[in-house]
Amino acid sequence: MSEVPTQTFLVPSERAGTRIDQLLAELCPEYSRSRLQSWIKQGLVEVDGASCRAKDKVRGGESVVLRTLLTEEVSDRPEAMDLDLLYEDDSLLVVNKPAGLVMHPAAGNPSGTLLNGLLHHHPQLTAIPRAGIVHRLDKETSGLLVVTKTLQAQHGLVQQLQARSVKREYRAIVQGSMVAGGTVDKPIGRHPVNRLRMAVVERGKQAVTHYRILQRFAAHTYLQVNLETGRTHQIRVHMSHIHHPLLGDPLYGGRQKIPPGLSDEAVEILQQFKRQALHATRLELIHPDSGELMSWEAPPPSDMQQLLRLLADGD
Repeated sequence: MSEVPTQTFLVPSERAGTRIDQLLAELCPEYSRSRLQSWIKQGLVEVDGASCRAKDKVRGGESVVLRTLLTEEVSDRPEAMDLDLLYEDDSLLVVNKPAGLVMHPAAGNPSGTLLNGLLHHHPQLTAIPRAGIVHRLDKETSGLLVVTKTLQAQHGLVQQLQARSVKREYRAIVQGSMVAGGTVDKPIGRHPVNRLRMAVVERGKQAVTHYRILQRFAAHTYLQVNLETGRTHQIRVHMSHIHHPLLGDPLYGGRQKIPPGLSDEAVEILQQFKRQALHATRLELIHPDSGELMSWEAPPPSDMQQLLRLLADGD
């Protein structure tokens, strides 16, 4: 448990009649209203030197003192891990996640996750919900992720994600030779029968995926994919929905297509590629503290690059 410096506010006159918990939620958007209400109950908020209740209303002109007591949000243990960090400052860090690395501890993966590695790299992340992870990649998807190191940065990034202003660009190899790029605007929700899968369903959440052809092969296509939304398995589900599932996808991929003309060695490598050929290659956002527009890029990993060479040689 750690205490951060006391914050003091002067209540604006135009906010007269506002509940103290509502006012604090407006003045301190980095903290949830329930957390602020808990601090009020603990006596950590004073108005003109006196304790208050969450429902008390301000008159305007009072001095409000808030002592922010941060408790441990994450109880998982830190683990030493080689993290490929592309950027780090006092508020953010950007990680290039390898394929095969799970994001959070869960049943079947109690340790050895990205979260465990982040806690070892920066122990203060125990005070941040989900150790600062604000968006995720599937276990077998590689690429760029942003992690927030403060509550203020986390609040700002979550707002950007909700406003769809964070730009995420992917590279994908899909089955079938596509004719043109396009957009898939189909809602995604839990599969009605197989609860391990997601699917395009009428009552799902809106999901929008844009794709552009980078290179065509005999039986596959290399794509640039941009997300407007961030639904679970979105690219994998949308590409499967338009009958061009990701190469190697064990959940949505169906039967592997082997183009004619490949060497026996190339066929074997293609058949042994057991993960979805998907990489988050570019990330763009507004820094939550400085307001600066920032972007990072990471090329696809060696296994995807090897596949692209094999497919090109087979044409």
